[in-house]
Amino acid sequence: MDRNKCLKCGLVNLITDETCRRCGASLKGHELVEEVTVEDSVQRRSIGRRLIWIVSSTAALLFVAYMSLLLTSDDLGYERTQTVNRAIALLAEKGFDKQAFVLNRFVRYRGTDNWWNRTIGHHDAYAATNFPFEILTLYPEFFKDAVDDNERAVILLHESYHLFGSGEEAALEAVWREKQRLGWIVDKYGHTKVWNNTRELTQAQVPDLFRCGTDGKSDCIQ
Repeated sequence: MDRNKCLKCGLVNLITDETCRRCGASLKGHELVEEVTVEDSVQRRSIGRRLIWIVSSTAALLFVAYMSLLLTSDDLGYERTQTVNRAIALLAEKGFDKQAFVLNRFVRYRGTDNWWNRTIGHHDAYAATNFPFEILTLYPEFFKDAVDDNERAVILLHESYHLFGSGEEAALEAVWREKQRLGWIVDKYGHTKVWNNTRELTQAQVPDLFRCGTDGKSDCIQ
């Protein structure tokens, strides 16, 4: 026989009872309460499934995009990879542990542009970073124009800030402020193409770093 449990005192009444035989509480709203509870449960499960679907779909799309960037570009090759490793080691020696760790562990290096880089283009760049995929393309100028591994370390330091999500202005300022720590100083590197290009870009985007001296146009980070 069906039973009708009282929500107030817990007594199980007959299904035909409209009030509880013990406490007299109404039993009419029980079915409605049960229906609302079931409906809420179903709604919560539906929202949960939607969230799982959104997260799964987003992850799948990101993976496809990541693989497309890798498949439409080429590896650096052994010799150039060794050059990159030496530059990263220099960053670690100078105390840039976080940057060196990311550059060593999480970055996929490419020697040619992927489809996205080819689409947006670049102008006389030494490298290009695809954030948040942590893909770093190193162009021939990275190996040819940099005079030594220390200058390549400077370029990688710049790109590491992009790997963390920083924009061009922030990356330029951070590298220029840290140049002495890297031993990248004007007396030794002031004649190089990398130095002059970096100074020109930094002066254009972060002019406050070049308003020192009697003329108000000198480098403030000496």
